[in-house]
Amino acid sequence: MYYWNDLAEVPSDLGPTVVTIGNFDGVHLGHQHVLSKLVKTARDRGASAVALSFDPHPAAVHRPESAPVLIMGPADRTEALAETGLDGLLMVHYDLDLASLSAEEFVRTFLAEGLHAVAVVLGHDARFGRGNTGDLDTMRELGAEMGFDVIAVDDLDALPDGPGDTPGRRCSSTWIREALASGDVRTAARLLGRTHRMRGTVVHGAARGRELGFPTANLAPESTGLIPADGIYAGWLVDSAGTRWPAAISVGSNPTFDGVSRQVEAHVIDRPKEAVEDFDLYGQVVGVEFVDRLRGMVAYTGPEALIEQMRLDVARTREVLSTEGTADR
Repeated sequence: MYYWNDLAEVPSDLGPTVVTIGNFDGVHLGHQHVLSKLVKTARDRGASAVALSFDPHPAAVHRPESAPVLIMGPADRTEALAETGLDGLLMVHYDLDLASLSAEEFVRTFLAEGLHAVAVVLGHDARFGRGNTGDLDTMRELGAEMGFDVIAVDDLDALPDGPGDTPGRRCSSTWIREALASGDVRTAARLLGRTHRMRGTVVHGAARGRELGFPTANLAPESTGLIPADGIYAGWLVDSAGTRWPAAISVGSNPTFDGVSRQVEAHVIDRPKEAVEDFDLYGQVVGVEFVDRLRGMVAYTGPEALIEQMRLDVARTREVLSTEGTADR
């Protein structure tokens, strides 16, 4: 997949395109449904399949005090978009100048003249242009004027209801954020079509885990991806070489030791004996994937009680992951 940071980077000989527009936070099953239609339409027409997205998220520009925390970071979003079969991703810098473009100016600049679109694929709730005044009907009118077709994609049929679901609820980034905020990483994975992931650099921590016999890889505070609710999770650590290691993951502030700041720490379990001494992840950019929440965060009476609970957490992690398989994403 080609990646362009500006319209000027799009090659002049790209040829005709089929385009969709969106933020694609999470690249969840609803997004994948639209992108699948986009790719198929492009293949049928001998055109390139291109997604037009924005960085930063428009909400961060218009209402920074209430903008949602992003489900995934830029690198993971780009990787997930590439896996859909897109030929190109145009990531436009979003600012007030871009926001001031009328619907017609936006479509003419980016879709008609910039990407030479022969078709535009949109969901029924699409909005674009100054004040979000452009909608699906607007795009159809502009398409007729500027020479491209508009293909509307129905919402993804409701997923099979899970425990506590609102029947028939539409798959959305909002729902995924709610699930992660409550620690329900299984529902998040069901909506995403893969396990939720954070990505960050492994940094030195207080070394309490090592002292207790459970060394952890601590993610830097600026790591990307939405942090789920405090607790202990079964999951995977993916190192910089792409090796997936089973891990018991702690999210929280270490209440047993009067911790303050929230931390994400992954204890890799069942490493080969020959890898234990030289298993150094410091400085590596790793992924941490959350499969299931085992329990909430609890303050224990002392190290001995905590060590016993950590042994139980590792055993439970091993049990959960034995049914998942390393290919589960």
